[in-house]
Amino acid sequence: MRLWGITDIGMVRRENQDAYAIQEDTPSGHAVCVVCDGMGGPAGGRMASAIAVETYLAELVPLLREDMDPRALSLASAQAVSRANAAIREAAAKTPDYQNMGTTLVSAIACAEGAVVSNVGDSRAYCLSGDRCVRITRDHSLVQNMVERGDITAEEARHHPKRNLITRALGPDENVECDGFLCRMSSDSLLLLCTDGLTNMLDDEELRQILSQGPEGCLERLVGLAKDRGAPDNVTAVLMQWP
Repeated sequence: MRLWGITDIGMVRRENQDAYAIQEDTPSGHAVCVVCDGMGGPAGGRMASAIAVETYLAELVPLLREDMDPRALSLASAQAVSRANAAIREAAAKTPDYQNMGTTLVSAIACAEGAVVSNVGDSRAYCLSGDRCVRITRDHSLVQNMVERGDITAEEARHHPKRNLITRALGPDENVECDGFLCRMSSDSLLLLCTDGLTNMLDDEELRQILSQGPEGCLERLVGLAKDRGAPDNVTAVLMQWP
């Protein structure tokens, strides 16, 4: 397993409210990655994403066992997401300025069958296998609902004025539900986790083309292209390559 990560403030924001973590050597042998995109005004978003990343890993890693099947891993991830949600709400309750803070979350746990992916919000996971790039996650967002109803196209969604309105996140609600997926990975397959600061700048075909060039320097190329196009938001991505 090879792992890479990158985060960039972008071209407009005054601070980076994204956060990510990579943990390759867990006691159970599972590699774990998590990416979060915070929201909630100055400092609030940065705090929410940092709390989510730290709490998710702190809760998840002790739950992991070497012989866990994908369903058990998905349940453990959901428990860690729930605890991260509670931690954000606990922190917000102590600081009035942070009461509206929240964050997206997308994570991956490598296992014998491939990767168990969890997501809340509009940060995404993509799998590149051979020459095919498939989006694994579904955005929890207003524009995704509009696309599924046929009101707008996927391309229109990328530029829609309400594209940043998400319908599910860690922080706002007492209980949060995360989606879970099993992504079957083969040798040399790539799994990309990223925030919408990247996917609002590049479409799925452009992601496929850059990922197909190989993992070395891939994240730098992705971030560089996003910044060339103005990168109005923070840009964060993690890449996992299967042996």
